[in-house]
Amino acid sequence: MNHRHLLPTEIDLLLDDEEGFGVAPLKAHVRACPECLSRLEDARVITDAIEELPHFAPSFSFAESIMAQVPVYVPWHVAARDSVRNTVQRWAPASRPARVAVVALAASVASVLTVGILWIVTQTDLLVFATGIADNQLRTLLLTGSREAMTSFFGAQTVALASQAGTMGLALLVGGFLAVTTAATFGLRTIALASSRRRP
Repeated sequence: MNHRHLLPTEIDLLLDDEEGFGVAPLKAHVRACPECLSRLEDARVITDAIEELPHFAPSFSFAESIMAQVPVYVPWHVAARDSVRNTVQRWAPASRPARVAVVALAASVASVLTVGILWIVTQTDLLVFATGIADNQLRTLLLTGSREAMTSFFGAQTVALASQAGTMGLALLVGGFLAVTTAATFGLRTIALASSRRRP
């Protein structure tokens, strides 16, 4: 060990008061080498001064205030998971019995809905039949209502003549009615405007 001076790592071992197989030759070298002893003493002065420095700790909000300014990329699946977790935590009851009740209620509602959907799917023939009946009833109701409305507007004889003429007759009848109604509306409006201009 006399042919070279101690390395910084070896001085660190002596500063830390390490004990071991390789430490005894280092201590013997320091006793025999004034330069290494001087370096060891300087290092001890520095470490003692560092130990005497006051220890400062950042405030609790330091990390949050720093991270609030750092743009952090969050993958979409992580954001979705956190959103669902926050929503569940916000709406979930705090007590254990209430949570059990909510889970039981949700399970029963899901079971009822599942059974209902399965029943509707298995009863498609009945559903098609009911839809057909409702469609026929609605069509009959609309045809009857429109026939009665046309009869009240135009009279039974006019509707009978138009129905004998077919679709073209019905179209002419409705078109004529709309034309007469539009002409009467414009005529009445013109008369009302003319009478209002004559008044002082």
